[in-house]
Amino acid sequence: MDDRKTRLLAPCLALALAVACAASALLAQTTSVSSPAASALPPTAAAAMGTSGMRVFPLSEIRRGQQGVAYTVFEGVNPEPMQVEILGVLKDSLGPGQDMILARLHGAKPEFTGVVAGMSGSPVYIDGRLVGALSYRIGQFSKEPIAGITPIEQMLEVRDGEIRPAAAKSSRPQTTEQASTVTKSGVEMQAMETPLVFSGFGQDVIDRFGDRFRAMGLTPVAGLGSADSKASQPEPLVPGSAVSAILVRGDLSVAGTCTVTYVDPTHLLACGHPITQYGPVDMPMTKANVVATLPSPLNAFKIVNTTETVGAFTEDRASAIMGRFGARARMIPVTVEVTQPPATSSAGAAAKTKTFRFEVLDNRQLTPSAMLVSVYQSLQGTNTAAAEMSYQLTGELSVAGQPTIHLAGMVAQNDLNPAAINAALFVNDRFSRVYGNALEQPVVTGLKLRMEGIPERRTAVIESARLSTIEARPGDTIEVEATIAPYQSEARVVRLKVPLPPDLSPGQIRVLISDGAAVDRIATGQGQQRAVGLADTVAQINRMHANDRIYVTLLDKTAQAVLDGQALPGLPLSMANVLAPLKDAQKMQLSGESMVEAASASTGYAISGSQVLNLTVR
Repeated sequence: MDDRKTRLLAPCLALALAVACAASALLAQTTSVSSPAASALPPTAAAAMGTSGMRVFPLSEIRRGQQGVAYTVFEGVNPEPMQVEILGVLKDSLGPGQDMILARLHGAKPEFTGVVAGMSGSPVYIDGRLVGALSYRIGQFSKEPIAGITPIEQMLEVRDGEIRPAAAKSSRPQTTEQASTVTKSGVEMQAMETPLVFSGFGQDVIDRFGDRFRAMGLTPVAGLGSADSKASQPEPLVPGSAVSAILVRGDLSVAGTCTVTYVDPTHLLACGHPITQYGPVDMPMTKANVVATLPSPLNAFKIVNTTETVGAFTEDRASAIMGRFGARARMIPVTVEVTQPPATSSAGAAAKTKTFRFEVLDNRQLTPSAMLVSVYQSLQGTNTAAAEMSYQLTGELSVAGQPTIHLAGMVAQNDLNPAAINAALFVNDRFSRVYGNALEQPVVTGLKLRMEGIPERRTAVIESARLSTIEARPGDTIEVEATIAPYQSEARVVRLKVPLPPDLSPGQIRVLISDGAAVDRIATGQGQQRAVGLADTVAQINRMHANDRIYVTLLDKTAQAVLDGQALPGLPLSMANVLAPLKDAQKMQLSGESMVEAASASTGYAISGSQVLNLTVR
């Protein structure tokens, strides 16, 4: 063999010899703790499993040029090796005291696919000892598979510092952004993205709402994967296996996947970086089967099918996410019934009802977005969905220890969004007010929605209004005639009988003919920003006025206070002076007019607009 060939083959021979020696040495060890999963792994990984038997390669011993091996799943369920060349240690690159190891990957598959979303958590070993997890990538279009490794010492802090469920309930998220760093040269170092597979969702969902998940370091993809919690996967989870966290399951499914770094009889650590860094979490943990690994210089990721549930993820920290085997995650059950209008106008065509049942995770950061996209997809997932649609919406939101929250309204298309998006936003607004309460953490026990599709745009504007008389006495009944202009239809008149209160003060009063939103603004105190408790929030939502009715409200010239979102009309001046300190503390609002809700009428349209008329009370 000539000198040139010798020089070319020397590094490869040295690496092969090092790996073989490490494997032989590990097989000879008698101190390792055996595990049922160990037989499924190459010797290097098998010897590192267990609690007392796991051996750690200290960060202090890391040196440039060291050779190691990492494991990840490229296809199927069995981890495959790839060679790792240590380039050095980046001190404090992830924060004070949070170092990162920089490495280059070698091997036909990693050099072809590059650093792949879903690869984060892949365990790295040197001399049979666990170094850490592949978890970060450098730049967007790197020509080499260069990755950052989270040291295992930092990951084990998550296992050893587990927060108990009682403490977790009162915790708040630490951050809303995925860990990333920009170097002086402008090159970004960020956590390997977690592929978030939307099964049962259309691409339209990703296009419209994907940025909500990308902001947390998740890579949303529609249709490239599936979920089947009843599917059996007998292969155990071992270091290098794919593992999934479930956000939604049932008729719709959303799951994020990364790689297992460490396994013991009760726990596993994965990812090597946070998903949300919320802290305590509660997400179902499942096994996963990698259908294929898609290479791409822009967006390489693993196509994954999730299978059987094996526990729950309980911690989402800066260095790792942690799962507990056998734990059961609490989910929020959701039912959406969609009554579809007949596909044709032919005689005898009947409406059909399609029911979607799914569960959404219980997490302050992820749940609102997961709920929003799931409700939207439920409406879009029918053959009768169209741009020119409206929905008559009713439903109930159940919260432990609180009255049932009733949802109702006509939701239609507008100039910004189709009806399906507006319906999802309507539900999300009410849900988020409760779920995101700043003073208390609610326990949502269920959401039931009923959507009746109407194949037209059911919106109308209050065009004009008039009174049957301009003078009246307390106790009289007057008539209000309101003209509404439906979208691309002829105007119609709505008549309301309005009984005047017998204690109405003499003089001129204003009569407001309006949509429900205008009444809500007066009743709750426009501009009031003070946080209120959960019970008050529930009461406020249940007092909200429907958007498909016209309301007649009398504005009397007496003082009114708004306290905790509730109007106190007809307030005596002496009482107003007593309550003045609450106003100064921004706990209450005072106004010079009291509202008296006098009458309302259903219209069958989503009403907007208002008219103000004057009435003289004798």
